[in-house]
Amino acid sequence: MKVTSFYPVIQTGQVARTTDFYTTYFGFEKVFEADWYVSLKLDSGDMPFELAILDANHPTVPEGHRSSAQGLILNLEVEDVDAEYERLVRIAKLPLIQEIRDEAFGQRHFITSDPNGVLIDMIQVIPPDESYRDQYL
Repeated sequence: MKVTSFYPVIQTGQVARTTDFYTTYFGFEKVFEADWYVSLKLDSGDMPFELAILDANHPTVPEGHRSSAQGLILNLEVEDVDAEYERLVRIAKLPLIQEIRDEAFGQRHFITSDPNGVLIDMIQVIPPDESYRDQYL
């Protein structure tokens, strides 16, 4: 199999609001926009990232699966998580789901959420504690 693209699609009843959230706070740009689907691209690092927003009730979603996203965490690794905490939590007042902290397995991070309750884990990689070092391959 040759994969040419891979990206998450957030099903929601708030397409415009969700799109505004990701463009305003995370720098995504619209590359396709309809009232029921928006394709976003983030091209600020070494490689581009994509994210799509889809109206959960659109007929392309199979019946029985037309619901808003649940149980989803988007991990965004950044160079300076403390600066992002300041920008997103202290200044922009995004919801703080988990306070910033260091984890023994090699992350400094905090968790916020989008308008749908999708968790966004803002992560900076740090050296893991000795107890986790051997688990990295």
